[in-house]
Amino acid sequence: MIPLILPLDDSRAALAAVGGKGESLARLVRAGLPVPAGFHLTTRAYRERSMEGVLEAFRELGGPVAVRSSATAEDLPGLSFAGQHDTVLNVSEDGLFDAVLRCWDSLRSERAVAYRERNGISSAEMAVVVQRMVPAEVSGVLFTADPVTGRPEPVVNAVRGLGEALVSGEENPADLLSGDQRAALLSLGRRIEALYGTPMDVEWALTGSEFQILQARPITALRVEWNDSLDGDYLWSNGNVGEAVPEVMTPVTWSLVKVLSSMTIGPHRISGNIGGRFYLNISTYTALGSAIGKADEMRRSGEETFGRIPAGVTVPPLPMSRAAILGAVLRGAGGPLTQQILYRTRLPRLVRDNPGRCSAAHKAIAACATPAALLELWRRDLDQLLRVVCPVLDAGARMIAGGPAAFRRRLAALVGEQDAATLLTGFHDGAGLASMGPLVGLAKLRSGQIDRDTFAQTWGHRCAGEFEISAPRPAEDPEWITRQLETLADPEALLARQASARSQAWDRLSAAHPGEAAKIRKRLDRIGEGARAREQARSEMVRAFWVMRAFVLRAGELTSSGDDLFFLPIDDVLRVLDGDTSLLDRVPAQRQAYERYRALPAYPAVIRGRFDPESWAASPDRRADLHDASTDVPMPSDVTGFPGSAGVVEGVARVLARVEDGDALRQGEILVTTVTNIGWTPLFTRAAAVVTDVGAPLSHAAIVARELGIPAVVGCGNATTRIATGDVVRVDGARGTVTKVR
Repeated sequence: MIPLILPLDDSRAALAAVGGKGESLARLVRAGLPVPAGFHLTTRAYRERSMEGVLEAFRELGGPVAVRSSATAEDLPGLSFAGQHDTVLNVSEDGLFDAVLRCWDSLRSERAVAYRERNGISSAEMAVVVQRMVPAEVSGVLFTADPVTGRPEPVVNAVRGLGEALVSGEENPADLLSGDQRAALLSLGRRIEALYGTPMDVEWALTGSEFQILQARPITALRVEWNDSLDGDYLWSNGNVGEAVPEVMTPVTWSLVKVLSSMTIGPHRISGNIGGRFYLNISTYTALGSAIGKADEMRRSGEETFGRIPAGVTVPPLPMSRAAILGAVLRGAGGPLTQQILYRTRLPRLVRDNPGRCSAAHKAIAACATPAALLELWRRDLDQLLRVVCPVLDAGARMIAGGPAAFRRRLAALVGEQDAATLLTGFHDGAGLASMGPLVGLAKLRSGQIDRDTFAQTWGHRCAGEFEISAPRPAEDPEWITRQLETLADPEALLARQASARSQAWDRLSAAHPGEAAKIRKRLDRIGEGARAREQARSEMVRAFWVMRAFVLRAGELTSSGDDLFFLPIDDVLRVLDGDTSLLDRVPAQRQAYERYRALPAYPAVIRGRFDPESWAASPDRRADLHDASTDVPMPSDVTGFPGSAGVVEGVARVLARVEDGDALRQGEILVTTVTNIGWTPLFTRAAAVVTDVGAPLSHAAIVARELGIPAVVGCGNATTRIATGDVVRVDGARGTVTKVR
């Protein structure tokens, strides 16, 4: 049984025994931080209404003292109870019992009861902390991060004398500290933040040259920002990565993605998180081109992957000398070169073995009965899957091109745009094109060639949010297959039509250029092989991310943390498994940030300079294609993009914001959306054409549209703002234009 009284640093001073404030103070003392001496009057004393031994403990401590309430519901994640319970200062021996009773009674005050009811807390108990009174010359509050912006910048408020004047608002905060004193206080703040693993609200007092910590709790009202655009003047684009990760990421997903994109040029990152969305830093990409005098060439070649940079937008250079850029690139080249070597030598085996490895990993995760067992599985196997296998698969997905632009231009000059586009299809034949896999699989399932289990095993890891590990996979949702079958048109008819067109185009080429045919056939076969390998590598990386999802779900079950773990980076998930549950204090602010960003519309595909997602979303003049903080770039009056898939069609537009709204797409309508990925593929069978804001010639929309033989214009930037559902538009996939007819 817990005693009525405990020393301040007692190891038994847990939440249930000494309340939130008492537990925190005990933790600070045990960590060696300067805390006024004192003792706990435990919750047992509150239940028994007993103060046995309090007077003796007071006399041993020496007065006067501060008597502080410490409820079991205080200082929890998201619930500070600040100001809800009483604190009595300068208490002498004669007033000790009355001060304790006042703290006990404050648990049942009208304001405290109402606060608990609002936050769904059914019961609580009260402990009391008695500490030697600090004769403060200056006191105040230190926030180790800015509670308004969430940026990691400390904020210090101070008043002369007791801090109660600051808390009550009787005095205005000022910084009354010398430079050395402020530095010493900030050093204590960093120690406390490291101890708790989260930004902290710290009450302090200064006597002579010594600081005393009176209280420390997580900043429950912390406004967290995820915004790497604030780090400098860069040009950002999600033209490539926005297809793979189209939604706001949870912190755990971003931490996994960073493993695959951690390269820097000096201090400048090649990728970033802007309002929870994944962007590439084009300034770093063009830095090397600038250093070797080929910036324009690199920019043009990059458009195949990153998408087009709007006219009038300049790429800000990195603030580094040419020599510094070249040196940074050479120093950082080892990782990418190693990946390239590994993917060329090991990729086929990794792709072949990965389904079996991931299946075994799912079974091993499910079999773990304790946090320790799951943590050991991570260290033994899953960490290597993330940090060794996934980077090689990612290298394969990025480095195997779908066909050089120069070859496509030569082919078009030889046979015309339409026949060139048609000949560059058919890559789904044979071993299969992974982006077409679910579509072909659903058709086989409907015709009875395969069963549901086979479909789930082969393609059940692919979906619209496949890199977001908080998102369920189709294999986890039996109704997903049913919903897709109900709305699927006939993909086999489209594929047969395109195969016929391809055969006719080949006959025309062979007849007109018999001497070129063999060489072109060999090149087309090589391009098809590369496209299939590229997409298979990506598919297997997605399969590995499904394993990461299963791991985090199981960690949530074994630690009773539920989906809270999706709001911590993967390294913190491992620490929670290892017993550090204090990290869960970070979750409310992270979850709040996630929900705040997720409520906003998709951000512009191209961003230059500082970008505030919320201010942009609130502006009536916001643009979906571009945000340039340096200058006003005129909005294009027309809708143009990359020629994604040749052909001309006129029809009624259907603008969709999410794949979940796909039921609204009618047969023969023109699908207009921000970006598509594999989760959208079944909808293509009902669309007469596809138009996207984000994309490039090697994007999902372009590849699938070409295979199905439907026109597509991708990377328009402004299609979803210039076109409305019901508009009749003309899509010219070869020219890359979309014209409103009426």
